[in-house]
Amino acid sequence: MKKTKWLAALLAAVLCVGLTACGSKESTEEPAQPAGTEAAEPEETRTEETEPEAQEPAEAEEPAEEKGRLMMATTTSTEDTGLLDYLKPLFLKDTGWDLEWTAVGTGEALKLGENGDVDVVLVHAKASEEEFIANGFGVERFPVMYNDFVVVGPAEPIAKTDDIESVFKQIIEEQLPFVSRGDDSGTDKKEKKIWDNLGLDTSTDPNYVESGQGMGATITMADEQKAYCLTDRGTWLKQKKDADLNIELDIVCEGSKDLLNQYGVIAVNPEKYPELNNEGANDFIEWICSDEVQKLIAEYGVEEYGQALFTPNAGTDN
Repeated sequence: MKKTKWLAALLAAVLCVGLTACGSKESTEEPAQPAGTEAAEPEETRTEETEPEAQEPAEAEEPAEEKGRLMMATTTSTEDTGLLDYLKPLFLKDTGWDLEWTAVGTGEALKLGENGDVDVVLVHAKASEEEFIANGFGVERFPVMYNDFVVVGPAEPIAKTDDIESVFKQIIEEQLPFVSRGDDSGTDKKEKKIWDNLGLDTSTDPNYVESGQGMGATITMADEQKAYCLTDRGTWLKQKKDADLNIELDIVCEGSKDLLNQYGVIAVNPEKYPELNNEGANDFIEWICSDEVQKLIAEYGVEEYGQALFTPNAGTDN
């Protein structure tokens, strides 16, 4: 009997020790996490891991590999306004082509294209440009930008107006001094067309003269003679502000629908002149008509002259 009680007491003691050990083990283990979750990290560890990593500075875009020279014939207005000097380094960086140009009147610029002396032309006389293509010298015309023509001159006797017909009639009737480009440029073509449409003969005005020079020089000559002249607005704005001598002329006619000045770009026909740089010409056309460069053209001159010197309109049918 005593032996039975002793065994029972021993079993009870062993059972108590086992239960105590199990209880201790359960109290020291962390609760199990739900499937798909992670245990919470200590506060310090979470702070360190959520801090943003330092960003490495973005690498500057590498300029395109240099490919060679692209020759362009263009008008004096794209040079006189400084637009080409502004675009040249950007074009080189983006495409690798080094743009060089000859700035002359539109007629002479197209003649350089006809002779195969340049790869591409950027001019502003649509009828002449279309004839250039029809005769097989150009591939396709793409509108690029426009500004407008204005008549500048003394504030008297011509009162400021938007009526170009009345201005030209008054010049002839009163034999007022007028300086023409006389160089078959786009500006010269526009001026001659206005006289012709009005049936006016400039030879009846002894004070009508031709400069035979570019737009900037013609404005200077008109200022010296206190004469009137037709000019593109872009060259006028730059000349008025940046000329070495103070220009005393003012705009006396602007805003006429007949004074739109549209610029177009054309690659010279590689079938006629296989040795030309047609690849570069096409790259230039695509580049200058791109949204990015059209935006640059729209902004050019705004800060310095208070208004854009050109309005981009690539993709139109102008």
